[in-house]
Amino acid sequence: MSRSFVAKKPKLRLDDEMRFLSTWLQSPLKTGALSPSGPALAKAMAAEIDPSVPGPVVEIGPGTGPVTEAILTRGIAPQRLILVEFNREFCTLLRKRFPGVTVIEGDGYALADSLGQAVGEPLAAVISSLPLMTRPMPVRLRALVSALRLLRPGAPFVQFTYAMTAPIPPRPTRYTITASPRIWMNLPPARVWVYRAA
Repeated sequence: MSRSFVAKKPKLRLDDEMRFLSTWLQSPLKTGALSPSGPALAKAMAAEIDPSVPGPVVEIGPGTGPVTEAILTRGIAPQRLILVEFNREFCTLLRKRFPGVTVIEGDGYALADSLGQAVGEPLAAVISSLPLMTRPMPVRLRALVSALRLLRPGAPFVQFTYAMTAPIPPRPTRYTITASPRIWMNLPPARVWVYRAA
């Protein structure tokens, strides 16, 4: 039986805030956020994972790891968790911060290519912090559809946004969508969207 992840008491990480701000200033469309996700948002995203469902869990765009920490606290063993991060500096930080977790430097918008041979079975969940709202709709839709193909039947693709509307509109013949209430404890307030293949 694998050791469960023990969450440390959340602490203010000003260095993470500065990393995000610096990265956003260099490339706002790729980073999409001025600061990491807050604990309430991270917990809401991780709550969508069913730890009893077998298979790897993939997190796209983990940044400095606040959602990663929530996923591990949810009960996902580090060996099951794969992080796909575009930023090389964040990848280095994630490897140090989360031993046992697989970190892949790659493009979350091309998930299958980024994962390559790292995954040999259907995924239990995809948790995404990609800045979808900064991309054209065809790019968003391709990212979603490619992720849904990698998931077990009924498994979730979880995405957060600061917007009031779904980042990818409903297409009932292809996938279903559910949304969380607005998470006011995040700055700025956010909402969690869950997509499942129809």
